[in-house]
Amino acid sequence: MILESSKLDFFFCQSIYTSESCGGVVQGLNGTIESPGFPHGYPNYANCTWLIITGERNRIQLTFVTLALEEDFDIVSVYDGQPLPGNLKMRLSGFMLPSPIVSSGSILALWFTTDFAVSAQGFKAVYEVLPSHTCGTPGLIPNGVIHGSRYNMGDKIRYSCESGFVLEGHSILTCIVSPGSGAQWDFPSPFCRAEGACGGTLRGTAGSITSPGYPAEYENNLDCTWSILAEPGDTIALVFNDFLLEDKYDFLEISGTEAPSIW
Repeated sequence: MILESSKLDFFFCQSIYTSESCGGVVQGLNGTIESPGFPHGYPNYANCTWLIITGERNRIQLTFVTLALEEDFDIVSVYDGQPLPGNLKMRLSGFMLPSPIVSSGSILALWFTTDFAVSAQGFKAVYEVLPSHTCGTPGLIPNGVIHGSRYNMGDKIRYSCESGFVLEGHSILTCIVSPGSGAQWDFPSPFCRAEGACGGTLRGTAGSITSPGYPAEYENNLDCTWSILAEPGDTIALVFNDFLLEDKYDFLEISGTEAPSIW
């Protein structure tokens, strides 16, 4: 699949800013993409587009190894296919590394934009071309261990945590075929939280959150924050199956709605 020349010209014209150029077509079985000036900081007003293109029967796995961008103002957008709004897969800003990203087809695009002031170290990502029947590595998790080294359809991997940490999420992932998306893991990677700690970042199409110690009583002086992240354009439904807090003294606040809800 090749972009029409007019579309290529449009996106590559976006890749020019006053100090130097960035972006372009990237090919090969593997490689590295870095923000301009990495690791010494990117310029203001950067506008760069990279197109990773491989063979029709292949897919592309992209793994960010460094991410340090001005929160909410400097953004790298990843597209599953041509860099068009309907193909937007993920928008990244700040310092939180995402799980590895695998394309559904033979094109993956990155679009990097920065504003007029304040910059950070930037980003570094590595890509690898994969056969269409593989899910690619689901990624390591902080303070966790992955068991299994085969990532083809039907293969399973298992996560565990180092001593002093507790696993949150599904411990076993299976590489399955998803209609329209090809091979992919059936659940998002879990995370390891410190024993006695609470909160964390949750991804995926479904999951559960419980107060520490549930269904036993929670401890005093807790302060926990969970962040639920969805794909662009998706909404999040939160359904309570059980709810019992000390009235007027213990609260749960839900933000991200039109107006925060305090229980």
